[in-house]
Formats: sequence, C-alpha cells, structure tokens
Amino acid sequence: MKRIYLHPLPVRIWHWIHAACIVLLVLSGIQIRYADHIHFMSLKDAVNFHNIIGIIVSIDFLLWFGYYVFTGKIKTYFPTAEEILHGAIRQIRYYGYGIFKGEPNPFHPTPDNKFNPLQKGAYMTIMLVLLPLQIVTGIILLDVEKWSYIVDFLGGIKVVDAIHVLLFFFFASFIIAHFYLATLGHTPLAHFKAMITGWEEEPEEHH
Repeated sequence: MKRIYLHPLPVRIWHWIHAACIVLLVLSGIQIRYADHIHFMSLKDAVNFHNIIGIIVSIDFLLWFGYYVFTGKIKTYFPTAEEILHGAIRQIRYYGYGIFKGEPNPFHPTPDNKFNPLQKGAYMTIMLVLLPLQIVTGIILLDVEKWSYIVDFLGGIKVVDAIHVLLFFFFASFIIAHFYLATLGHTPLAHFKAMITGWEEEPEEHH
C-alpha cells in the first residue's frame, strides 16, 4: 500500500463538524416534524436547538466555500467531459458489478483529484445547489415575516416548508448512503481513518 495525503486539516475539521451538525439537524427535524409521536425534547427546545445548529451549518458552509475558492480546490468538484462520458460509466460498472467480483477500483485519488466522477457529480449538486437551498429555506423559516416577499415569490409558506422538508428527507437518506459507501475502502474503516489522519492508503500499481 502507498500513502497519499488526501485530506488537509481544515477539510477534516470542516467535515466532522458538518457531519455532526447534519445528524443533529436530522434528529431535531424528526422531533419537530413528528412532535406528536417522538419526544427527544420539548417542541420549543427542539425548534431552538434546530435553529442554532442550522446557523452553525450555515457558517460552516461559508468557511468551506471560502476555503475551496481561495485555494482553487473548488475545481475538484467539477467533472471534466471525459469523466462524464467515460469515467462515470466505468465507476457505475464498478459499483454495480466489479466490486462484487473483487475487481480494483478504476479510480485512484490524488491530492488534486480526490473524487471519482460519480462523487464529483453528487458532491457538486449537494454542496453547490441542495445545501445552499436548504440553508436559504431554513433562514426564511426562521423569520417568515421578515422574508415575506421571498415567501410570496416562491409561492407561499407551504412551498418553502415543502422544499425544506423534502431536502431534509434527502439529507437523511444521504447520511445512510454516505456511511455505506465510506466502508468500501480496502478495509471497512480505511476511509474513516483517512478522514481522521488525512492519509489515504492506496494499492500500489503493478505493470
């Protein structure tokens, strides 16, 4: 195995803060949405807790965005034409077939290109579209009167709430999928270890 320094310290700190906050948002969101059936805490406390964590996630997102733009690493989230046309197909075949046959992963990460084509497409959509949309709808729901003109423009409070809740279900599902995919390294804990130490272990290539 060869070791690659794939995850700088700022990225690792952001990742674990973000992961913890998203889980807390999902749990408190469940409490708010199903207050008549689930009682982790009082509804008022759940709403206040959810709002505070939401603000932390918003700040954390801005820090992430600033870091990736300032360092130029934001381009790692945009797949190239070759990756879209060919790399994505190879990766889909690997996840759907090759991995069960013991075939090697066709993608090998580097510090400048650490996401495979499918990851790039997924993370680009999540981090640059869905998460900002969730943050914006959350901010609107914090003070509906203040943002009433935006609420009216979007079609009413029910539309804003529906968007926020649908994204809530998406992120809850994504947590499960992300956790599963993170176990697909050369050992089930390899990717978790890499996100703690920064060092990813990759098989040596033999020609």
